Amino acid sequence: MSKLKAIHMGTRTKFWIGFGDIHEDLSLLDDVPQLADADGVIISGDITNRGDSRRAGLLLDKIVSINPNIYALIGNMDHASIISYLDEKGWNIHARGRRLAEGVGIVGVGYSTPTPFMTPSEVPDEKLGEWLSEGYEYVKHLPRLILVAHDPPYGSKTARLPHGENVGNRSVLEFIEKIQPDVCITGHIHEADGEDFIGKTKVINPGMFCMGGYVLVQMTEGKLEAKLMYI
Repeated sequence: MSKLKAIHMGTRTKFWIGFGDIHEDLSLLDDVPQLADADGVIISGDITNRGDSRRAGLLLDKIVSINPNIYALIGNMDHASIISYLDEKGWNIHARGRRLAEGVGIVGVGYSTPTPFMTPSEVPDEKLGEWLSEGYEYVKHLPRLILVAHDPPYGSKTARLPHGENVGNRSVLEFIEKIQPDVCITGHIHEADGEDFIGKTKVINPGMFCMGGYVLVQMTEGKLEAKLMYI
C-alpha cells in the first residue's frame, strides 16, 4: 500500500504539499492529489510575474479556497510588497521560522541573488545568509526541519542550467551543510527540476508549477520524508 493511500484511508500521518515558480499559472491546481487534505501548502516563491501584493493575493486566494493553511515566501519575480501582505495573512516564512507540527519546523528565505534580467527582488548572497540565520532562530529548538529557499544551493543538481553552469546560492549551501535540515524545497532554476542530497538533506526542485511538479513531504514514524511528484 502506498503512503498516499495510507493517508487517504485515514491514518494520522501528517503531510504537506509544496510547489513554486507559479508565475501566475495555476491551471493545474485542481489536479494536485489530496491538496485539500494536506496539513499545509508550502509555496517557494515566484508567485507572480513582476507582480505586487494585489496580484499575488488573487492567485493565493485560489489556493486558499482549497486549503487555507499556507506557508509562503516571495521569489525574485515578486515585488517585496508581497511580504507585508503575507505577514498580514500569517503566511510569511521569509526570514521566519514556524512550527508545523510536534517537533517539526519550517524556515524560509525568498528573493534571489542578482540575475541578468533585473528582476524586482534581488539581493547579494550575504543578505540571504543573514535572513536564513534570522529565521532559524525561531525553530532551532525543533528536531525536524524543512528549509524553503527560492534560490537553490550552489553545487547541487537543482541549480544547474541546461548547458552545465551551476548558478546556485552559496549561503543556502552553507546553511544546509551546517544545519542539515531534513528537506530543502527550492526552485528558481526551472530547467533543474529534480532531487539531490547535500549530506543528509534531501533537496528538491519541482520546477515550474505549470509543468506539473510538486513536493510531497510526510511525517512518518517521527521522520520527515520528501519526494518529487508529477501530476
